[in-house]
Amino acid sequence: MSDESNDGQRFDRLPATDGDRAVEGRATRRAVVDWWDERFGVPPETFDGYTFWEKGKGKIWILHGEVDSPIRVEALGMKFLRTRQEHWKPTTNAVQRFGDRATRNVLELTREQARRFVRGETQAPDWDGDWGYLVVTHDLAGEAAPLGVGLYVHDELRSPVPKGRQRDL
Repeated sequence: MSDESNDGQRFDRLPATDGDRAVEGRATRRAVVDWWDERFGVPPETFDGYTFWEKGKGKIWILHGEVDSPIRVEALGMKFLRTRQEHWKPTTNAVQRFGDRATRNVLELTREQARRFVRGETQAPDWDGDWGYLVVTHDLAGEAAPLGVGLYVHDELRSPVPKGRQRDL
């Protein structure tokens, strides 16, 4: 069981619901799954069989399977989401892994726009949807392939592709 505090050296499983929360401000499994559904239309059952973990303050990881909580390890599954800030932010890895199930706030880029996006450039594509974080895709072999997460504000798409993963294609 958790000692009811955040610890940057330990993973604590997210509580299922608000009523199960022991650490103030910690996200719940229900809130995380509902956010993905409300923001991107990713069906909640997509996350069946996965557990969610917080390491430190607001750094959420996802694991396919079960382990005891808390656990002191360097990494557990995949970094998934940043919470405890004004706007929750999905990671590039999370969008690349689960973004193919998104039905809302999905921006499909042309070939040249996709190239600019993966180079980390800001651009101004046509978009009349919500501002905020988007699933950015590009057509690959007839299917929308998620490139990563983009931030759309003030009529600009910002590419938060990490510098080490940016590519000149």
